[in-house]
Amino acid sequence: MKQPLEITFRDIPHSDALDADIRDKVAKLDQFYERIMACRVMVEAPHGHHHKGNLYHVRIDLTVPDGELVVSRAPKEHHAHEDAYVAVRDAFDAARRQLQDYARKQRGKVKSHEVPPHGSITELIPMEDYGRIQDTEGRDVYFHRNSIVDADFDALEIGDEVWFTEEMGDAGLQASSVHIVGKHHPVG
Repeated sequence: MKQPLEITFRDIPHSDALDADIRDKVAKLDQFYERIMACRVMVEAPHGHHHKGNLYHVRIDLTVPDGELVVSRAPKEHHAHEDAYVAVRDAFDAARRQLQDYARKQRGKVKSHEVPPHGSITELIPMEDYGRIQDTEGRDVYFHRNSIVDADFDALEIGDEVWFTEEMGDAGLQASSVHIVGKHHPVG
């Protein structure tokens, strides 16, 4: 974390044990997602519940790249939250779930799908059931009649643009799952 952790106790006395518990939970969040920039935790005991005991309210503000995540746990009349440690645990569980969702979205933003190898047909030998593709890197790639997907080998023409999956065969690089580029199979 780039900024120091801030812990605030409101309407309750400071507790070293609760402070240590919060610091431990923040450290675990920081290990889970190391790009947390700042964290502020507030624990309070709002007034007005004298006949049923204090229900603790916990708020966690996490500053992360491109945003802020806020968890506010103040369940009404949730008697488990008469224990500050339970309220803190529940708030940090919710914070971890939010952080997991955020991390998944961030990975999705940077995830890029690799464009499959593509090129054009340079040679067709129908009598021997094979052809050759020159890919965009200038490599000569062998393909067999059975490698053509959703097209007829006999309808192929030299110059047809294709994309394919490549693999190493006995005689070198070969294309498998060859697709004709068209309106249903664009490249890029």
